[in-house]
Amino acid sequence: MNLLYENILLHLLTALVAGGLIGLERSYHGRPAGFRTHVLVCVSSSMLMLVTLYQSSWYIAPLADTVRTDPTRMAQGIMTGIGFLGAGVIMKDGLSVRGLTTAASIWMTAAIGILAGIGFYFPVFVVTTLTVAALSIFRWLERILPSYYYAHHVVRFSCAGVMDEEALRELIAAHGFTIANMSYSMEDSGRIFEYRMVIRSRDRDNATRLAQTWHRANGSVLGFRIEPA
Repeated sequence: MNLLYENILLHLLTALVAGGLIGLERSYHGRPAGFRTHVLVCVSSSMLMLVTLYQSSWYIAPLADTVRTDPTRMAQGIMTGIGFLGAGVIMKDGLSVRGLTTAASIWMTAAIGILAGIGFYFPVFVVTTLTVAALSIFRWLERILPSYYYAHHVVRFSCAGVMDEEALRELIAAHGFTIANMSYSMEDSGRIFEYRMVIRSRDRDNATRLAQTWHRANGSVLGFRIEPA
């Protein structure tokens, strides 16, 4: 019996350490689901798998009965339930969607907990290492890899001094942006003319330079907005 308890404790402690390592990375970056959430997800997944792994210790059936268990059913139930928890950390922030990586880390933590619950310690070590690497080292790789910066751009003029569209396109192109989905609107009883567009560049710093240009523009520019997409 003592050996049984030691094995159960080893499974749960392995899940605690693995979930804690992933949770520390999320907490460090201020994500809504951090250290404690990932620890609880991993340990609870491990605990539920122990229910099926050691069923003979708590379920005593008559000798004449044949009881067949399928541990994969418990795993399927865990991963389905974790989907609801993951959905809770996905939030729409303006025009951006945040929390997808944290939701994926929660789902991965549940899978690691299942591995710890059935005693697959080598996969637990490998997958935990890969997950922490993906969340930390790959973050650095994302910053240095070439990628496009997208933003929703709005600029307003007084109707008496509206910048010509061709001149507007040339100015934005001079700052390293290409334009897509240009739209127009007139507001405030015809006193304000507004351009709306999606702009794209390979250099995020171009947005700062464009903002400085609009800030130094003459009085015909009533306002502008550059919002990352």
